[in-house]
Amino acid sequence: MRVNKKYSCLPAEEKGIHIINIRAIEDIGYDQHESTLLNSLSKNPDADCKYGLYFRDGKRKVDYILVYHYKKSSAGKTLARRAQQNDASVRSTKQDQPLPGKGVQLEMGESEPHMDYHEDDKRFRREEYEGNLVEAGLELERDEDTKIHGIGFVKIHAPWNVLCREAEFLKLKMPTKKMYQINQTHGLLKKINSVIQKITEPIQPKVAEHKPQTVKRLSYPFSREKQHLFDLSDKDSFFDSKTRSTIVYEILKRTTCTKAKYSMGITSLLANGVYSAAYPLHDGDYEGENVEPNDRKLLCEEWASYGVFYKYQPIDLVRKYFGEKIGLYFAWLGVYTQMLIPASIVGIIVFLYGCATVDENIPSMEMCDQRNNITMCPLCDKTCSYWKMSSACATARASHLFDNPATVFFSVFMALWAATFMEHWKRKQMRLNYRWDLTGFEEEEEHPRAEYEAKVLEKSLRKEHKHKETDKEKLTWKDRFPAYLTNFVGIIFMVGLTFAIVFGVIIYRISTAAALAISSTPSGRSSVRVTVTATAVIINLVVIIILDEVYGCIARWLTQIEVPKTDKNFEERLIFKAFLLKFVNAYTPIFYVAFFKGRFVGRPGDYVYIFHSFRMEECAPGGCLMELCIQLSIIMLGKQLIQNNLFEIGIPKMKKFIRYLKLKRRRSLDHEEHMKKKQRYEVDYNLEPFAGLTPEYMEMIIQFGFVTLFVASFPLAPLFALLNNIIEIRLDAKKFVTELRRPVAVRAKDIGIWYNILRGIGKLAVIINAFVISFTSDFIPRLVYLYMYSENGTMHGFVNHTLSSFNVSDFQAGTAPNDPLDLGYEVQICRYKDYREPPWSENKYDISKDFWAVLAARLAFVIVFQNLVMFMSEFVDWIIPDIPKDISQQIHKEKVLMVEVFMREEQGKLQMLETWKDKDKRKGENCNNHSPRLSRSRSGSLSSCHSYPLDV
Repeated sequence: MRVNKKYSCLPAEEKGIHIINIRAIEDIGYDQHESTLLNSLSKNPDADCKYGLYFRDGKRKVDYILVYHYKKSSAGKTLARRAQQNDASVRSTKQDQPLPGKGVQLEMGESEPHMDYHEDDKRFRREEYEGNLVEAGLELERDEDTKIHGIGFVKIHAPWNVLCREAEFLKLKMPTKKMYQINQTHGLLKKINSVIQKITEPIQPKVAEHKPQTVKRLSYPFSREKQHLFDLSDKDSFFDSKTRSTIVYEILKRTTCTKAKYSMGITSLLANGVYSAAYPLHDGDYEGENVEPNDRKLLCEEWASYGVFYKYQPIDLVRKYFGEKIGLYFAWLGVYTQMLIPASIVGIIVFLYGCATVDENIPSMEMCDQRNNITMCPLCDKTCSYWKMSSACATARASHLFDNPATVFFSVFMALWAATFMEHWKRKQMRLNYRWDLTGFEEEEEHPRAEYEAKVLEKSLRKEHKHKETDKEKLTWKDRFPAYLTNFVGIIFMVGLTFAIVFGVIIYRISTAAALAISSTPSGRSSVRVTVTATAVIINLVVIIILDEVYGCIARWLTQIEVPKTDKNFEERLIFKAFLLKFVNAYTPIFYVAFFKGRFVGRPGDYVYIFHSFRMEECAPGGCLMELCIQLSIIMLGKQLIQNNLFEIGIPKMKKFIRYLKLKRRRSLDHEEHMKKKQRYEVDYNLEPFAGLTPEYMEMIIQFGFVTLFVASFPLAPLFALLNNIIEIRLDAKKFVTELRRPVAVRAKDIGIWYNILRGIGKLAVIINAFVISFTSDFIPRLVYLYMYSENGTMHGFVNHTLSSFNVSDFQAGTAPNDPLDLGYEVQICRYKDYREPPWSENKYDISKDFWAVLAARLAFVIVFQNLVMFMSEFVDWIIPDIPKDISQQIHKEKVLMVEVFMREEQGKLQMLETWKDKDKRKGENCNNHSPRLSRSRSGSLSSCHSYPLDV
């Protein structure tokens, strides 16, 4: 057979495989002794293979699946039948024997189908790559006779010797024969723990891995030379399915397909369409009457069900099935949700305190008292008229629910809560590291990403073309400068776009308020503020949800053009960009209401205008805190309800339905394929691919920001977050168990960059809450009035103190109300909220001394609050040790026990060596006594005596 050199990278003899006629390669395959690539041509799968979980022999377990697309011409069926007949004859005569050498070819003669160039290229790449996998020790089996038309599957099995070799390379910690007792608590602590266990028994998941253990196996990095240390009584279960798939994936990543100097691993082959998917298999079905017990079914019953929302998560079983990285995510989510319980309780108490004291709040009572007859200045030019302060009574009373002295305490509490949560998670993380044998784990340098290798290759080829000597190339900052510039410009543009949209919403609010003020109905005029606020927040919510999806795609594209070297670098850069853009997107409207609205309004007769026509917004008489609460609650609840839950449920269901329709159309075309039972790898292929944990973490981090950053304005935020997370845990669990392909298990000892982001948000929350209490709420003005201006030591007269007077004759031309008699009487003096000199003063409308006194108090409060709370947080951080005392003792105990094991082993070797030396010495003396002529020097050897091999 002629093979184009363009596709043949290595000689067939070097690869250890025999290239059969490429026209029949997909139907015949190759066969080797102990490492065989077989073709699965039988229509009905063997029951022994458990429908795809094992090879055809029913003994070798499928550890990984490679999926590829192939095309068959009109002659394909004839080709397959001929290949099947020839293959059957070969197997019947020479079963389990390698195919003959180069001379054996299956000629198809005139029926050769015309092959597409690109398909031919992919076929050669697959052939070479799979041959290299066989060389690496893996065993392969092909299946193209499936229910999914045009899809081929390559099943991969890692034999015992490969598993041992790779486990040693990866330094996997495996359990040894040595078992030791875990230190138990004594005395009062033991009784308390037993009582807690009895109380919490109903909410514990019914899985073996979740039960408290009193003994633990000593773990040690696997070594083939020290196999006698490990418990190898059951080799089939020594490496579980998670570990086996991880080992195979490492081989797939480093095995290359070299073609025209283009080095490729599985990631490159997937990116170039040589393979369409690669994934490990789920353990089996999770529902049905006759389903065999498996970890997936157990997880579905005890974890991924809404009926067990009140139970603890079986984190150890999650880690066993999905790996440490996903296990840590769900463990962190569980700790975060548990810590929200006390925060929610305190938030409810603060809210109830506001409800209980609303009738005793003197400022709101004064605002609602119609006898005060306070006439306020118009809220807009010409179309708006004067209005009574008592008309804002409902807003003032509602503001007290969130703007009361208890909110200051709650802000301090939440800052300490955030610090305690971080410390509690660090301790929980160390316990998991000890339990999961990750105490000595250090992440090694990863394989370079396929895109990075392609760029390096492109760079080296350019230099070779210019006849330059090239060492091992790498990408420098000069190579990445265009990408860095694009990133900078792109991020600035996206942030500017967010600000522009918020500014547009501000214009909408101002113009809508002016338009509604013209309304002829009194009810329309009275509900202007509520209508404008509600509609503007809904617009903000819709824009945030849309831009969130857009910014996620843009952040990924910006990271891709940077070409990071490793997957870890790629993930960290992606997280940073996505978090920055989504943080700005979610919080910009809230920041505007909290710190900018009502600050740059001006005063009657000298207002600040946008585009010379739109007057800047003012806060309500009760302050902007109530509006901030409305904005925060709607955006938070809307994001959680629509984006997090409906999108996570609706979009996967829609994709699943679309795939079902496509498969139904294919089945209608081929009735025979429809009648066959699906294999496990076919079922898993129809599931959604795993896209990483970044969206899951991002969703929770943004929520953590809502809970901590503006908690002074919305004490019920922790409660809504708690209710959302109870659903979120089970929703994510159900998605991982039932709707996603099984991810490759990744070892990790922490949550990575997310921890630093959480700490940053916790620090920022202290500063933002200090400014919210100081500048957005009326807490500081009330304190200043109470201790500096109040005549009787009460809050009576506070409202009047915060209002300034304005003579209506000082209005600018064309800005006075069109209907000055709307209230039924002529207004000469109107009031507005500010600290300014009255019109009868020498310096009329100038800022008064009261303003500077309040401003000084506000700044002093920010400094004192920030430093005090920061100090308390650092004190909590310092006083709580990162590693629990019992865990540090257990880690030390493990080290001592491991030293003892090796010392005993060395002593045994020395004793054995001494014993054999003594035996050798005695035998030598006997030989000397019987055969003096054969005596030699003491350091020599006796050829005539028996030899005793020493295995040390």
